[in-house]
This record gives sequence, structure tokens and C-alpha cells, in this order.
Amino acid sequence: MSTPAESYLVGLIGEGTTHSLTPALHEREADHHGLRYIYRTVDLTVLARPADDAGTLLSAGRDLGFNAFNITVPAKQVVLRYLDDLSDDAARLEAVNTVLIRDGKFIGHNTDYSGFGSALEEGLPGASLGHVVQLGAGGAGAATAYALLAAGAQHLCVLDLDPARSRERAEALARIFPDRNIEWRPIGEIGDLMSEADGLVHATPVGMHAHPGMPLDGDLLQSRHWVADIVYRPIETELVKAAGAKGCRVLDGGHMAVGQAVDAFRLITGVEPDRARMRQHFLSLLRQGS
Repeated sequence: MSTPAESYLVGLIGEGTTHSLTPALHEREADHHGLRYIYRTVDLTVLARPADDAGTLLSAGRDLGFNAFNITVPAKQVVLRYLDDLSDDAARLEAVNTVLIRDGKFIGHNTDYSGFGSALEEGLPGASLGHVVQLGAGGAGAATAYALLAAGAQHLCVLDLDPARSRERAEALARIFPDRNIEWRPIGEIGDLMSEADGLVHATPVGMHAHPGMPLDGDLLQSRHWVADIVYRPIETELVKAAGAKGCRVLDGGHMAVGQAVDAFRLITGVEPDRARMRQHFLSLLRQGS
């Protein structure tokens, strides 16, 4: 376990990380625990470096005394080839968002999936996982789908604008969870699927400030559905608002964002963070940036 005498130097490698809320979120929580904790962004866009340079940056960070790195798009899969070891879940997902540096070695973890899993448990306790529809089969969708199945989802249907991607994701998940009913369907069948679904997970960029709108027709939502969004800028997406207006139980995207940060902080420091406090700090950071 860590002690207040220890110090931590942590970085975030990815594109567009300069404006990330993650550094402030980690540093403020560390302050509450009396830890010396410095978190710096390594913005591939600003540095004009390709994702393939992630390995070089990791090695440089190790030599400079960094304790860990968070990894974001587009390097979550690229970084795999530079790691010495992987957690079981990161290996199954073939994606890493947290790299610990221990005794000179790089150990990869995935807290995107665990962050969504804990968010689901805390924010939608008792939600039925009998039949779940998920929109989006990209990197974030891989994590949320894995978390749903790990939480006990029995029937998961994955839809994406790219049918090949949804099929590939469903087939990969079926190999990991052979006892579940996992399928992919054309996006045009969303109406029929929602009529049978208990809940909906939205894992596409639709709803972000840069991609406003709804990922599906709001009339397809019924009060018996629960709805989980991963978009958190804005925190109240059009989907979140529409679902709330229909009387659905709703999980906003901030819960996953905080959940992955909570799990990463724990891995890096060995200290148990305060999830509620980090959630409130996260919301205050969003308000400041709005």
C-alpha cells in the first residue's frame, strides 16, 4: 500500500488530451489522501506524433521516472505490442487504457470496462440484464459490452452503422462468453429490438457537442427501459433528457468517466478513492468548462 510520503508522476497519452479533465480529477483526489501526485498530458496532436510512437513515449516516461500512464484514443490497441504483461480482462478486450510501470516493466489494464461495470452497479442497481441492446461497436462499445456480459447480461444485441464492425464485435464476445446469446443486427432493426429490450446502452459519439442529436428515435423509448449513455460532454445529452422525460431509469456518461478514473487511481496508488467525491469534482469541472 502507498503512504503519504510517496510521490506519483502520471501521464495521459493520446490525441487531444490537453483539455482532458482526467489530470485535475486524479490530482484533486490525491490531495484528499495527502499524496504527492502530478499528472501530465502527452498530447499526440500537439506533439505531431503518430499513435505508433506510444511505445517510445512509454519508454521515455519510464526513464524519466513516471509511475504510470493512462492511454486514450487512438493508442489503446497500438500500445499492446509494447507491454510486458496484461491483466486478463485487458487481454480479452485487446485494449488498454492504463499502463503501470513496475520494476521497469509495463503492465496493461483496462478500466474502461470495469468503470462502466461499477457505474452500472451503482447507478442502475437491480437493472434487468435479460435483453440489452447496445448502439456502437467501437473501442468504447467493446468495453461496455464486455462489462454488460461480465455483469450477467443474458442476451446482448450489438448494432453499429458499420455492420462488419458489429458482427466482428459480437463474434469476439461470443468466443469469450459462449454461454450467452450474443448477436449483431442491422441498425435498421432497432425498432423491433427495442420493443423486446430491457435496456439500452449508447456507445457512439452522437450527442457530443461536436456531434449533436439523438442516436435513435425517442419514440422507441418506453418507461420500462433503462438507458445508459457514455457521452458526458454535455452530461445531459439529448438521449439522457429524452429517456428521463419518458420515465426511464438513466445513467449519464459521467458515471463511466468517473468509474474508469476511480479504478485507474486505485491501480496506480493502491489507495481506495472516494467515488462520490470524484463524481462531484468531475461535475464541477464540467460546469467550469461549459
